[in-house]
Amino acid sequence: MQEKKSLSHLNAQGEAQMVDVSAKTVTRRQGVAEAKIKMSPKTLNIIEQGNAPKGDVVGTAKLAGIMAAKQTATLIPLCHPLPLHKIEVNIIPDPELPGYVIRGTVITKAETGVEMEALTAVAVAALTLYDMAKALEKSMEIIGIRLISKTGGKSGDYFLNKN
Repeated sequence: MQEKKSLSHLNAQGEAQMVDVSAKTVTRRQGVAEAKIKMSPKTLNIIEQGNAPKGDVVGTAKLAGIMAAKQTATLIPLCHPLPLHKIEVNIIPDPELPGYVIRGTVITKAETGVEMEALTAVAVAALTLYDMAKALEKSMEIIGIRLISKTGGKSGDYFLNKN
C-alpha cells in the first residue's frame, strides 16, 4: 500500500493555508510553461500581417503575459509573492495548428518555485491574444496549458515527457 502524501496547503484541520517556506534554502529556480491558441488560417494571417482591428495582437499578449506573471501571488490565493529575476514570453506562429504556441519562462532565486508564474504568464497571454483577435474570430480555442519544466528546489527537476 502506498503511503498517503500530505497536502502542504492544508493544516491539521483540513483548512487552506499558505505554506511556510522560511526554512527552505534559496536556490535558482526556473519554470517553463506552454499554451496554444487555435484559430483559422485566415485569422492567423491577418494577425501576422499586422492588420488586426485592435492593433499589435502579439505584442500586447506578450506584455500581458509578463505583467500577469508578476501578479501571480495576487491572483492565486496561496502563492507566495516572489522576486522575479526574468520573465520571458514568446509567441510563435504555428501554421500547422493553425494558431500560436505561447512559451513562458520565469526565473527567480527564492525558497519556492515559479511554476505558477510561468503558467499564469501563458494563460493570460493566450486570453489576451483571444481578446485582441475576437473581432476576427470568436471560435478560437485555447488549449494545452501545461508545465513543460521546472528546475531547482528540494523536489528536484521536472521535465515533461512528450511521449
